[in-house]
Amino acid sequence: MRIGELAKRSGLSGQHTCLTQAMSPVGAGLPRDCYARQAPQNPGPGRINLNSPALPDRIAPRSSGEKGPRLNEQTLSMRLERVAAHVPAAARLADIGSDHGYLPVALMRRGVISAAVAGEVAMTPFHAAQRTVRENGLQQQITVRLANGLAAIEPTDAITAISLCGMGGETIRDILDSGKAHLHGQERLILQPNGGEQPLRRWLMDNGYRILCEEVLRENRFDYEIIVAERAEPVSYSAEQLYFGPLQMQARSPAFLAKWQRILRLKQKTLNNFARARHAVPEDKVQDIARQAQWITRLLA
Repeated sequence: MRIGELAKRSGLSGQHTCLTQAMSPVGAGLPRDCYARQAPQNPGPGRINLNSPALPDRIAPRSSGEKGPRLNEQTLSMRLERVAAHVPAAARLADIGSDHGYLPVALMRRGVISAAVAGEVAMTPFHAAQRTVRENGLQQQITVRLANGLAAIEPTDAITAISLCGMGGETIRDILDSGKAHLHGQERLILQPNGGEQPLRRWLMDNGYRILCEEVLRENRFDYEIIVAERAEPVSYSAEQLYFGPLQMQARSPAFLAKWQRILRLKQKTLNNFARARHAVPEDKVQDIARQAQWITRLLA
């Protein structure tokens, strides 16, 4: 099939509008429900092998020109509030790539968790997390460890929930895969990838984890997803379910549809650029983009 024909087939139908969904921060009650919404971030220089340097920092203070509260252990970002909402009551949390340690400290201050480990691989965020824990007087409840990935978890921690936020999906996948020895299979995984959701979902499926909840979050013009999973009976997801998210495809929230409308426009533009390219584009690359565009078009139909 010619590139131009692929681009034409994958065009927007015109019947879908870009929808947004307002969100309010989750309060101390931290509901356990699952909403499909949206949020942003870009981890700082000390985070574990982040794949999206162009995105805003997970917990960095707002720039001087940006209105709104300063983000810290008392005022989490909208995205981290939604991550927090999936942490079970009385959990023993391991926050891997914790940066300043805002998430575990906020949850401990609210009385949601009973203990936590904040793991960091780089010295600067490690010291930042230590400082946040110390300033809040939580040294007995939260342990800050300098370690690579899940190596921050020790058997005596009796961890029941693990959060990995603000990294690329493939980075999260690799951290989980290399740290399998630290997983006992009873913990809840609360994952917030900066892109790369498809390979992350495949790892979950291949390793016996069922996706319990998914959200799309939009904040500061960036789309992010939250994936919550637990070990369960073997589950099989189709290629399209791994691409979009099996629960997202069912819920079809306004935020989810709006995200994929934006992505479809980008795929369409890419195919049009391929058609005008002076040099031949590898056929497998063209077919891959075209297939994704066709999946999205069907989704939005």
